[in-house]
Amino acid sequence: MKKAITAIAITSLLAISGISFQASATEGLSANVAMSSNYLWRGVTQSSDDAAISGGIDYAHSSGFYAGTWVSTASWAPGMSYELDLYGGFSADINDSMSYDVGFIYFGYPDETTGEADFSEIYGSFSFSDLTVGIAVLTSGEGADVADTIYASADYTLTLSNEAEVAFHLGSYSGDWLSDDYIDYGVSLSKDGFTFGASATNLDDGAGDVKFYVAYSMDIDL
Repeated sequence: MKKAITAIAITSLLAISGISFQASATEGLSANVAMSSNYLWRGVTQSSDDAAISGGIDYAHSSGFYAGTWVSTASWAPGMSYELDLYGGFSADINDSMSYDVGFIYFGYPDETTGEADFSEIYGSFSFSDLTVGIAVLTSGEGADVADTIYASADYTLTLSNEAEVAFHLGSYSGDWLSDDYIDYGVSLSKDGFTFGASATNLDDGAGDVKFYVAYSMDIDL
């Protein structure tokens, strides 16, 4: 089980690099690549506190439908060298200041040796101006009951006069699938593809230490 392992050893490198499940503003195919000094997911490292490289391909339709895949180096379980995610969903604007996003994501670890790492979630979020609140519900995982584990989060982004962005994050992870319920929180500063941030949890086993990271990401139209 992913979280029990990493708690002893996580808005992810997805959040670090600014990659989102939401559809691109431009219809069609796009790609992204990113490098980070640490792959953090919900406050805990997925790369044993080592650097990580990632990339993905997304398709967005004008209707709001989107689908994509994302790959990153990862090393939190025996034999693991990478993570492969598949996702799809629907996002739309309600008005000029409100939008929503719903979807499904599968987290896969093809070379992990125990065969117990893969899991999936359904997720949804609502954005009002610069505030986004979201929830993700576990739908599959080794030894897990459907909907027994939930991650709730809130993210607020401020755009500065120099077009840099300051982002604040708070998340709560709870459920039977976890070794311990916990809260994660972080702050980051982003500009021109570069991000510097800090993330921590309230875990008391060493994973709760503040972790700093630097990342660079780039989007590519296909």
